[in-house]
Amino acid sequence: MSRLNPGEAVRVRDDYPPGHIRTPIYLRGKQGVVERYFGAFGNPETLAYNQPGPKKDLYKVRFRATDLWPDYQGSPKDTVEADLYDHWLETMK
Repeated sequence: MSRLNPGEAVRVRDDYPPGHIRTPIYLRGKQGVVERYFGAFGNPETLAYNQPGPKKDLYKVRFRATDLWPDYQGSPKDTVEADLYDHWLETMK
């Protein structure tokens, strides 16, 4: 059972830890909506250093392009989807 559900608003953690980080910088601190839950997988942030650790829930999250880039010139309906691990996602209150 996952912590987040499709349709739920989330914010990507605005954090910049050192090391191998799979979460794109341009998504950090941005708000999106959970589209899909994929299941639990090994965390690439620890696997990159040959440290298995516990599995993490993985989600597809959709972002409006205009929320990511304020000067975006495309359609206001354009979106970007990213696969993000649970520990990078904060629920919106």
